[in-house]
Amino acid sequence: MTTPSAPEPVYADRVYRSPMAAVTGVLLLAMVGWLCGDAVVHGSGSGRWIAVAVALCLVPLIVAFTLRPAVFANEDRLRVRNPFRIIELPWGVVDAVRAGYSAEVLADGATYQLWSVPVSLRERKKANRGGLRAAAAGGGGKGAGAPGDKAAAPVPRASADKAVDELTELAERGAARPGAQGAVRVRWAWEIIAPAVAGAVALAVLLAVG
Repeated sequence: MTTPSAPEPVYADRVYRSPMAAVTGVLLLAMVGWLCGDAVVHGSGSGRWIAVAVALCLVPLIVAFTLRPAVFANEDRLRVRNPFRIIELPWGVVDAVRAGYSAEVLADGATYQLWSVPVSLRERKKANRGGLRAAAAGGGGKGAGAPGDKAAAPVPRASADKAVDELTELAERGAARPGAQGAVRVRWAWEIIAPAVAGAVALAVLLAVG
């Protein structure tokens, strides 16, 4: 009698965000809130409505480009939350994850940017210099590589390159999983687009009338 196999464990998503973008977003939101709030409280006439329209337009855009971007990865799929779209990519359709001048994933003949994994060429150059120094130090000593030596230190990697390495490993490991099959799904973020467009239209009308 065949014993049914135990279900595979389910792990929490790995989440990739840009801390610097989050800090920038909070500061920008605070500045917009202060300026527009002051205009609403102390302004007069159409100036108050213009301040409201500016806030309605800017706040969603600030959130979209700073706080919103994130990448969620688990054993079955990659979910990319970019400023105006959410892309779900089962590992079975992912061809590659790479980081050149920007981090991106290739799937079904299309390329999708990973906004929350910014590539810093300066950080990459610094990591490469550190790797060269570590290699020189590890290979220059007498008897280097002899049994009993301490394990070599890991080669420094830029944060974007480390994230891409992890995602590539997940893609390779999950490509054949039954739960990692399917098509790419893309959804527009109307909760961001609609208020930003409404604010822009309202601002244009107020400026034209005024």
